[in-house]
Amino acid sequence: MCTWEGRYSVFASFRSDFLLSWSLSSQTSLTPACRYSVRVSPQMANRIVDSARSILNKFIPDIYIYTDHMKGVNSGKSPGFGLSLVAETTSGTFLSAELASNPQGQGAAVLPEDLGRNCARLLLEEIHRGGCVDSTNQSLALLLMTLGQQDVSKVLLGPISPYTIEFLRHLKSFFQIMFKIETKPCGEELKGGDKILMTCVGVGFSNLSKTLK
Repeated sequence: MCTWEGRYSVFASFRSDFLLSWSLSSQTSLTPACRYSVRVSPQMANRIVDSARSILNKFIPDIYIYTDHMKGVNSGKSPGFGLSLVAETTSGTFLSAELASNPQGQGAAVLPEDLGRNCARLLLEEIHRGGCVDSTNQSLALLLMTLGQQDVSKVLLGPISPYTIEFLRHLKSFFQIMFKIETKPCGEELKGGDKILMTCVGVGFSNLSKTLK
């Protein structure tokens, strides 16, 4: 398996009951990705794949992009296309990026070539940002830490997205949870952008509907 030249790396480990402890320790490669389209020409697939490869093949050659073309009754009534790219670390952590065309009649038309290149650049941005969770799923990791058992949980993130900042405010309002935030500048061990170590103690949330034995 070819590794990413940027030598970006992550390690993730789960403990039961949402206790999280995520840190860095491996390298990144690309996993099979998926290009999908509905009610459009199948040629759109090749145009998206070729444009995405024009960016990603500059780093590694073994990139696999599968196509999923739907037509007829199974495709619904909304034509469109999109691309989902995933990078996997050697320790099994996934970082992803996804783009889709605008719905018919909403916004400007998107060319398949532009969509493929932009999605590839988004994936490279996620890898450069680093951390154990991509920017789209930062809030999910923080929510699991908040709802976890009453013990210390940690996760190493890349730069926090604006959505995550607002989400942290909601966590404080609903659960009275505040995270300890430590900045980890990039260096010999941490590649790419500056990292942020998030630490909290969970509220010990439990399912009230769970059958007691």
